[in-house]
Amino acid sequence: MVLRLNLRILGILLAGFISMNIILSLVFMGIILWQAETGAQRIIDNYGFEEALIEGHFSAQGYEVLPIEEGARGFRLPSSMQKRLPLELLDARRRISTPGLTPRISWGERLRQTKYHLGFSLEGETYQINFPLQEGLSIFSNFMLVIFVGQSLFIIGRIGKNTRVIRKTLRPLSEMAETAKNLQENMAKLGSNPAGAELHNLAGAIKTIDARKLHRRISVDSSQNELKDLAQAINDMLNRINQSYESQVRFVSDASHELRTPISVIQGYVGLLDRWGKHDEKTLEESIGAIKSETESMKVLVEQLLFLARGDNETIQLHKEIFDSCAVVDEIIKETRLIDPNHVFETQLDSPAYIEADQQLIKQAVRVLVDNSIKYTPAEEKVTIRVFKENDKVKIQVQDNGIGIDPEDVPNIFNRFYRSDESRARKTGGSGLGLSIARWIVERHGGHFEVISRLDIGTRTTIILPRTVEAEKNPSIS
Repeated sequence: MVLRLNLRILGILLAGFISMNIILSLVFMGIILWQAETGAQRIIDNYGFEEALIEGHFSAQGYEVLPIEEGARGFRLPSSMQKRLPLELLDARRRISTPGLTPRISWGERLRQTKYHLGFSLEGETYQINFPLQEGLSIFSNFMLVIFVGQSLFIIGRIGKNTRVIRKTLRPLSEMAETAKNLQENMAKLGSNPAGAELHNLAGAIKTIDARKLHRRISVDSSQNELKDLAQAINDMLNRINQSYESQVRFVSDASHELRTPISVIQGYVGLLDRWGKHDEKTLEESIGAIKSETESMKVLVEQLLFLARGDNETIQLHKEIFDSCAVVDEIIKETRLIDPNHVFETQLDSPAYIEADQQLIKQAVRVLVDNSIKYTPAEEKVTIRVFKENDKVKIQVQDNGIGIDPEDVPNIFNRFYRSDESRARKTGGSGLGLSIARWIVERHGGHFEVISRLDIGTRTTIILPRTVEAEKNPSIS
């Protein structure tokens, strides 16, 4: 069962990597061939074809121009596409040649002999422009090698981690099956006794459950009173295992979807550059800006995914210390005012309010709430941040006058990749992981959230953490 669950999860991950590699390969090859044709057209534009051929300008740039007797070979693109390519020869035929697969030719020699051919007719004569692809293919090969090695190491690392998580999840089921097996052996002497038959059926039902049948449950009604509690306990455990497995599969699927979106945007803008960007400065600037933005979004998304993965594997270490939470909140607001002068930030800090926690992680959680308030609050509106003490608790509260959240969506806002409104999410950015990270941090510190929100009125989110009263009585402790 462990192997099947692991293979299914790794299969989803591998399919995502393969799709990404295919897209990157197509983009790189398109760029390499575009550069080859752009260079040839530049020489012709600067010197004219006849002069470039006589003076050897093509050879100086690494190109070869050969008159050929037979017709040009290769694939001829439609005229509508030919007009949009750098080398504006409407009857050109294009092809790539490479030596055959033979052990006598090394990889470097095979790259050197790989060429891009452009065949065309000019004034009754047939010519062929050859351009070596060695430099571009070498860069592409090294880049893809780094990508492949990184992906391989990631997959290898996930094998061990997934195995440990799955085994930890399935350990109670394995122990239960082993216990049932031992009970069955002990009851074998009862022969046809009804209790022995029931135990045999229970053990048999457990053995039939695997990764593809986690939805199955053991019948409780048909069991004798002595075994009903055991059957019910097994069913409860199966529910928890099934929920954990479905959650993990859904998380991998959502992560793949989130990564596919920026890759598609980058691919679209590369296609735009491919068609018009070389000659349109406005399109070029727009495409570069969009690609940079999507790349930064992918970086943030991957960092958030890694944080949650480390959190699930319990590999994040908390470096707890006693500090005044008011000081941390005040620092966050000072930094936010420098970054965002378009909102009004009001603070009410009941200092000192000491807590024992990991200061950087608490700061990260509070920043998530502040950033969300900024995203969903119109400019010039007020965002209020309060820190106050209530009995043995410290409450950090962020309140805004933004668009608010539908009451039906409030219980789900801390779920991974959850967005109450997809159209608003696209406008404001974000991956739907910030509040999931904040909840993980707060829960690991023994705290919890309180959320009150109304549509078009605003949202008030409160982090409630244990208060360290001793430090307030004796400041030297902190």
